[in-house]
Amino acid sequence: MAAKKEEAVPLDKALVRAFATNERINQFLLENLDEAAWRADPPGGRGRAIAAIVAHIHNVRHMWLTVSAKGTKIPDKVDRDRVTIPQARRALALSGDAMVALFEASLAAGRVKDFGPDVAGFFAYALSHEAHHRGQICLLARQTGHPLPKEAGFALWEWKKRREEI
Repeated sequence: MAAKKEEAVPLDKALVRAFATNERINQFLLENLDEAAWRADPPGGRGRAIAAIVAHIHNVRHMWLTVSAKGTKIPDKVDRDRVTIPQARRALALSGDAMVALFEASLAAGRVKDFGPDVAGFFAYALSHEAHHRGQICLLARQTGHPLPKEAGFALWEWKKRREEI
């Protein structure tokens, strides 16, 4: 029997779906994070705690939405010193939805307001920024004695499975 041929997905829809999958991976990470790691001091007392890193991800989204999506509903910033895991998850979900809307509007317009060179560059910037910080979070959780469960660490890379969850 011949393998089932998948239909080509338009690039704009694929990019939007990829960012939504990226957000699902953020949520999956926080679902599997030991609460004791959330405010644990980084090794040597230098750097940000996981709570501050997650707040930073959301607050950078907020900054770009404020610059590039004026006139839309933009979620409030979060306080890195006070945000809880449930609050951070809600904030990320809201800013993730707003970023998806920004990508959709920007792809239709052919550009992201106040970002160069183009929408693909903005997508790469946003995705790599968040992936960088997910790596930091996983490392900090391990260094502070609260590693992610081994299965969850591997599952962060299961993009197809995470995509099916959105």
